[in-house]
Amino acid sequence: MAGYKDDIPIQGAWDILKDEPGAALIDVRTAAEWQFVGVPILDSIGKQTVLVEWIRFPGGAANPDFVQQVVDAVGDDKDASLLFLCRSGQRSQGAATALTQAGYTNCYNILEGFEGDKDTDGHRGRVGGWKVAGLPWAQG
Repeated sequence: MAGYKDDIPIQGAWDILKDEPGAALIDVRTAAEWQFVGVPILDSIGKQTVLVEWIRFPGGAANPDFVQQVVDAVGDDKDASLLFLCRSGQRSQGAATALTQAGYTNCYNILEGFEGDKDTDGHRGRVGGWKVAGLPWAQG
């Protein structure tokens, strides 16, 4: 584990989101991914997904305002569970570390991410991830 509370499987993340009123899901993928691949939907549990790019699109530059944008969205409860999601669980590690360094104590990286790992044909969205787990999501 590197610099955040823990790595968490998809179902564990969903359980925290359902059971903890202050828990937040932060999707750190790019605006293009949200639009064309889809986003997690939390309406059924009375929440909204926080969308903040970790890496900006286009161009691929780091978002220098990332931490402040997340803080603005989730508030200042440093003990709230913050669950970070990206495509496959890589970018979300850096995001979880950044918020931990900002003083938030319960930052989690969601393993497998939104689309999961590549299958034997090199395609995502078929092995693991939010979508494969059957959790609610919508596409552009």
